[in-house]
Amino acid sequence: MSDQPIAEHLAPVAASRDPIAPRGTRRALLDDPRVLGWGSVALVLIAWELIALLTGVNELYLPRPTQIVVALFDMFTNGRLAVDLFATLARVFGGFFIALAIGVALGIWIAAFDRVRAVADMFIAALYPLPKVTLIPLLIIWLGTGGPFMLTISALGAIFPIVINTVLGVRQCDPGLVLAARDLGATQRQVMRLVLLPSAIPSIFAGARLGLGVSIILVVAAEMVVGKVGLGARLYLAGQVLETGQVFAVLIVLAALGIIVTKIQDRIDTRLSRYRLA
Repeated sequence: MSDQPIAEHLAPVAASRDPIAPRGTRRALLDDPRVLGWGSVALVLIAWELIALLTGVNELYLPRPTQIVVALFDMFTNGRLAVDLFATLARVFGGFFIALAIGVALGIWIAAFDRVRAVADMFIAALYPLPKVTLIPLLIIWLGTGGPFMLTISALGAIFPIVINTVLGVRQCDPGLVLAARDLGATQRQVMRLVLLPSAIPSIFAGARLGLGVSIILVVAAEMVVGKVGLGARLYLAGQVLETGQVFAVLIVLAALGIIVTKIQDRIDTRLSRYRLA
């Protein structure tokens, strides 16, 4: 009997017992960004829980993660946190979409015309470095503390990064594409819509990501000052009554909101980039 068939049958068994295979699997897991990201978060939470439990630190200063989860669950079950979350999201995204529409159109207009850019550069250079939080008292005087004020502060936070990144994206467009479009008889509006806008999509979404983050910060800050409903108002109220668990619960909601928004923006950016390349 030949030894070759026996060797063929034993080869899979030897491969399954090969110690290199588990090592490769473990290395693949350690190289996975999701495993590294969520694993590091889990390790921090476990360490936090153990340190707080073993040291006996007062929960007024540093509650354990399990206590924060209980507070978060209680706030959601009684409906208060859901109402606050919806109010904050409506204010943030309402102002953000206004800023996105105006900012992209304004950025393309500024980049396409030298005279407009010369005028706009002065105003952007003066207003962009200005801390937007300092505008809250002035906007309260002008608009009050209702919906228009919240939408305005959200839009102001987002519009400058969007405009600046749109201008940069349009300016980086290949001049040969613009000349080719004009040689084919494209109008200025068609050049903006079919050539300049697609080429600027990555820069626009980079600005949108920055702008949305600033909008969230400004809306929460404004809610802490004048809001009666919203995550900022809930955060301020919990701090006033020394409910540290609720403070951490609201902070966790804000952090989770940032993660979700970032991942959604990544997916949209990827799909629109494929459209640009097509």
